Amino acid sequence: MITFNDRKYRRSPRTPLLPHQKHGDYGAEGLDGASFSGAVFNLSTTIVGAGIMALPATLKRLGMVPGLIMIVLGAILTEASIGMILRFSKASKTASYSGLVGDAFGGAGRTVLQACVVVNNVGMLVVYMIIIGDVLSGTSSDGVHYSGVMEEWFGEHWWTRRSSLLLLTTLFVFAPLISFKRVDSLRYTSALSVGLAVVFVVITAGVAIIKLISGSIAMPRLLPELVDQASFWKLFTTVPILVTAYICHHNIHPIENELQDPTQMKSIVRTSIRLCLSVYVATSFFGFLLFGEHTLDDVLANFDADLGIPHSSLINDAVRVSYCIHLMLVFPIVFFSLRLNLDGLLFPHAIPIAFDNQRFFSVTAALMSSIFLGANFVPSIWDAFQFTGATATVSVGFIFPAAVALRDTHGIATKSDRLASW
Repeated sequence: MITFNDRKYRRSPRTPLLPHQKHGDYGAEGLDGASFSGAVFNLSTTIVGAGIMALPATLKRLGMVPGLIMIVLGAILTEASIGMILRFSKASKTASYSGLVGDAFGGAGRTVLQACVVVNNVGMLVVYMIIIGDVLSGTSSDGVHYSGVMEEWFGEHWWTRRSSLLLLTTLFVFAPLISFKRVDSLRYTSALSVGLAVVFVVITAGVAIIKLISGSIAMPRLLPELVDQASFWKLFTTVPILVTAYICHHNIHPIENELQDPTQMKSIVRTSIRLCLSVYVATSFFGFLLFGEHTLDDVLANFDADLGIPHSSLINDAVRVSYCIHLMLVFPIVFFSLRLNLDGLLFPHAIPIAFDNQRFFSVTAALMSSIFLGANFVPSIWDAFQFTGATATVSVGFIFPAAVALRDTHGIATKSDRLASW
C-alpha cells in the first residue's frame, strides 16, 4: 500500500526505475555501494548467456579468420555504443536508459525502448529455460528422442519430465534469486556463472588440444566457402547471433546506480567486454577446431556424441551440467532489468518498484509465470533467437544509442559518434 510519505519518491519519466542506493530506507539488504568486481561480474554475466553456444557455428559459416574478426568488431561496437549511452546520460542528467531515450525522443521513444527491452529479455529467458529443459530432460527431433542428463542418470520418472524439472527449477532456483531488489545482491552468483563459462572453455580447449596432438582432427577452414549465391546470403544469418552476443545495455544503468563510485563505470564496461571477448574468442576457436565442419548450430549438441577420448561420457555430462547451471545463474540478472522495464512501461509515474512490495511481487510472479509457459510451448529456441535478435535486440544494442547520438539534444556528439552511429 502506498502511503502519503511515499509520494516524495514518485518518479517522472526521466528518473531511474529503481532508486539510487543513497536512499536511506532502500530495502533491507544493506546500503553499501556495489564494488568494482561485483559490477564486472554482473555485467559479464549479462553478456555471456546462451549466445556463446552459437559462436562456433558462426566461425563455421564465416571461416576462422573472418569469424574471429567479426567477434572482435562486435566487442568494439558494443563498447562504443555503451560509451555513448553513459556520456549522453550524464549530459541529460538521467539515470536510466529509458530516461535517456525519453529525453531525446519524448514519451513515445521511452515507451518503444522499454517495449524492446521487454521483448528482448522475455525472448532470452524463454530460450534459457528451453535449453535447461533440453539438457536436463532431453528433447525430441524428427521423431528421435535425445535423453537429458537426469534421464540418463535416474531413468524415466515423473520428476525427470521436462515440465516437472522446469517447475522445480523455477520454485527452488529462480524464485529465490529473482526476489532480490538490488542487482548487486547477485554478484556472487554472477561470479560463479562467469567461472562456469570459463570451465566450458577450458574443457573444450583441453579436448581440442589432445585431439590435435593425436592427429585426429585437422586445422579448420580459414575462409568462408562460397559456392553459389545462396551460400553468400547465408553469411548474413550470423548477424543476429553476433548482435545478441554482447547485448547488456539494459543493465548498464541499474549496475551504475548501485556503484560505490559511479565514475568507475567506464572501466567496468571495458573490463567486462574484454573478459567476455576472451571467453568468446576461445570458445569459438576451440569449438570450431574440435568439431570442424560437424559443428552444430548449438555446439552443446556436439557434446551428446562420443568425443573419441577416454572418459568421453563423463566430459559430456560435465559440459552440459556446468552450462545448465551457468544459464540458471544468468537468468536472474536478465530478469532484473526485464522487471524494471515492464514496471516502467505499465506504471510510468508510480513510486520505484523497490518501495512497493505488492507491485514488486505481483510483477515478478506474472513475468515468471509467462516465461514458464513460454518455455513449455515455444517449439524451438531458434524461433525465439531469430525473432528477438533481428528486432528488439538490435534496437536496444545499436539503433537507440545511434539515434540518441544523432539527435544530440545537448550538443555533445563528436565526429566519431556520428560516424559510428551511421
